[in-house]
Amino acid sequence: MRSLVFASNNDKKLNEIRPLLPEFKVLSLAEAGIHADLPETTGTIKGNAIQKARYLYQITGFNCFSDDTGLEVNALGGLPGVDTAHYAGPERDAQRNMQKLLNALEGQMNREARFVTVIALVWEGEVFTFEGEVKGSIAYELKGTGGFGYDPVFVPEGYEQSFGELSPAIKQQISHRAEAIKKLIAWFGALKG
Repeated sequence: MRSLVFASNNDKKLNEIRPLLPEFKVLSLAEAGIHADLPETTGTIKGNAIQKARYLYQITGFNCFSDDTGLEVNALGGLPGVDTAHYAGPERDAQRNMQKLLNALEGQMNREARFVTVIALVWEGEVFTFEGEVKGSIAYELKGTGGFGYDPVFVPEGYEQSFGELSPAIKQQISHRAEAIKKLIAWFGALKG
């Protein structure tokens, strides 16, 4: 089984992705022996995904992929965007990020938002990108405890429950990350075919 390094140590992300790529041994950063922070300095979601994957490939020599995700809220001019994970500060505190977002939207009727994920794959030294998006809205309060990040405040289009309330099985079918991963899987399928 071929190894594929994923630029993450987030168990929830790894558990979401590993079943979708069964033909690979998907290694976390720690499992690949990487303990340094990966650079994210480009100012764009796509740029950061590519930057992390290229850096990881350079230091490991393994085929690898990274993802970067942003939550873009219309009423906030696209914020938090590329700074989604650090919206309330450098420590990546999901509770503080969600509270800051809810405070910023207080009294706001337009709660339209979208999640965007870009996966950057470095395969045999070449870079490929795959984008996924899910539209929805920001709830007025935290709903549910499932998922991670902003899941308890994001309600996808066509649903009344937040990502924090929806089952992992439903989220795997409709999420921004799932859409990007489906495109990645299709790319691997074409490679084999």
